Amino acid sequence: MTDAKFVDWVDHAALVRAFDRAAARGAESFIAREIERRMAERLDYIRHAPTRIIDAGCGTGEGVAALRSRYPQAEIVALDTSGGALGRARGSRSLGTRLRALVGRAEPSYVRADFSAAALRPGACDMLWSNVALAWSPDVPATIRGWGAALAPGGLARFSTFGPDTLRELAAAFADCDAAPHVHPFTDMHDIGDMLVAAGFGEPVIDMEVITLTYDSPEALIAELRAAGYA
Repeated sequence: MTDAKFVDWVDHAALVRAFDRAAARGAESFIAREIERRMAERLDYIRHAPTRIIDAGCGTGEGVAALRSRYPQAEIVALDTSGGALGRARGSRSLGTRLRALVGRAEPSYVRADFSAAALRPGACDMLWSNVALAWSPDVPATIRGWGAALAPGGLARFSTFGPDTLRELAAAFADCDAAPHVHPFTDMHDIGDMLVAAGFGEPVIDMEVITLTYDSPEALIAELRAAGYA
């Protein structure tokens, strides 16, 4: 059952077009890359040797490269709904990845598909990785349930998302103009924790980091959001 509280009001087709345009321009989100870098660093403290990894919402493939470097023996399947982003991901494969393909080592697979429940088979992987993609899910509880089902017993899920304080200054500025919603309603971490428990995840650990970016003008902020496909 879908909880109406968490159903997104973003037009999914329009969001895909926005990410396609961002990929065509070669634009990247600095904040998404920084979050993923920090996620990857924390793998140093986790003892896990996955054989099959799903990168759910892989974007232009930076996370795939990091996972390949850390887990060279693992099969990696990268999913995204944006064909433009997947095209960039395929085109940006490292020389090492291409050389491995020449000697018969499996390359990452790039699949255009929904990164939530509809695209994932039960027990399909022993590690699920997703960087900020959950923020754009039209049904966050269903996506988390799908991720849980996709993990084999003993599997590990590592994901990030934006919290409800994201763009709060922009939301406050719009609130001075009218009562219409202009900023995406990001899900609170405590609600995500409840969803993880409900989905059957064992001992979920959630933490929060505050990253503050400063812009010279509101126009500069909006330009960056649009360039990254977030607006």
